[in-house]
Amino acid sequence: MSNETKSGLQALLTPEESVVVLIDHQPFQFANLHSHEPTVIVNNAVGLAKAAKLFDVPTVLTTVLEERGGYLIKGLQDVFPEQKPIDRTWVNTWQDERVVDAVKATGRKKLIIAGLWTEVCVAMPAIQAAGEGFEVFVVTDASGGASAESHDMAVRRMVQAGVVPITWLAVVSEWQRDYAREETLPGLTELLLQHGGATGVAYGWETQLLAAGRAGSDA
Repeated sequence: MSNETKSGLQALLTPEESVVVLIDHQPFQFANLHSHEPTVIVNNAVGLAKAAKLFDVPTVLTTVLEERGGYLIKGLQDVFPEQKPIDRTWVNTWQDERVVDAVKATGRKKLIIAGLWTEVCVAMPAIQAAGEGFEVFVVTDASGGASAESHDMAVRRMVQAGVVPITWLAVVSEWQRDYAREETLPGLTELLLQHGGATGVAYGWETQLLAAGRAGSDA
């Protein structure tokens, strides 16, 4: 990523320029996930996938050795029930031509990646794609590694290669950008209620209080 694209308004994500690749959110990978609480990664990865669907961002699903490593987790597959994940033998997703072709077919250059494990199946394609002219963003809280250290070292290594670390709520916020964007605001609100953690809880409480206030004024 050039210095010109690291700052300024053009450095922020838009739905129209983005493409998402979700890598290996499978049972075998989760079994050795120790950098994060697994349920956090599930929540964030599914939230990211739902956001991509909401904002009409092309999303590529991929697994590795599905017969041995397990199917893509149900929460993700349910977001795109019609899409069969690309099942690979390559450790490096970016060496599978089907994945690269699917990304290139979108014509988009802002590549957003999340997956398991950060130090292997996320870092390899992120570093390679960054060297091939893509602006690569890795969603660190929808990705995880075999240890906190391995996840952290992978993120540091990717940053050195020009990859931008980002969190899933930051991605969603940059896609929405303006609360006047009414066509996606209801879906975004529902997304935050389902996957936004304390933000969703607080919003649910706020709507409860507003509803109670209306009921009191109508009495």
